[in-house]
Amino acid sequence: MTTTADIEKLISRVALGDRAAFSSLYDATSAKLFGVCLRVLNNRAEAEDALQDVFVRIWQKADTYAANGYSPMTWLITLARNRSIDKLRARKAPTEDMDDVPGLRDDGPTPEAAAIAASERARLEVCMEELEDNRALAVRGAYLEGASYKDLAERHGVPLNTMRTWLRRSLLKLKDCLGR
Repeated sequence: MTTTADIEKLISRVALGDRAAFSSLYDATSAKLFGVCLRVLNNRAEAEDALQDVFVRIWQKADTYAANGYSPMTWLITLARNRSIDKLRARKAPTEDMDDVPGLRDDGPTPEAAAIAASERARLEVCMEELEDNRALAVRGAYLEGASYKDLAERHGVPLNTMRTWLRRSLLKLKDCLGR
């Protein structure tokens, strides 16, 4: 059985790049560290991958281990646990962008755009009140209902050219009113 002092010596030799010490450290601790990985991940293949990553990290970071009276196994187990948790987090399904989820995206205007549109609509309504009633009805018919000039002329009982004149002059008045 390997003692705490033996593991500390192995880690310090690994920090110097000693491959034999690394192999001995692996033999002495891999079963325990694999158990930690397996307990967190609950998947043998992922636990094996995590253990491999842990030992790569040990090889790279052995020089950062400081023998400070604590068990070196605590450091090794912490590395194994943290790597396993990282793998567990990576396993979770990636979150989807809210714009890509069907039925969740709101294609309507933003609150700011809605407020601006409401303000513009209110200004337009004030300007529409300045038009004569039949002219305002003709503008609404042409530009909100999509009625043709011919249909509007028949509806208001005026010649087609008169309807065109009404609409043209009404639009000029609205433009002038909105420009104020």
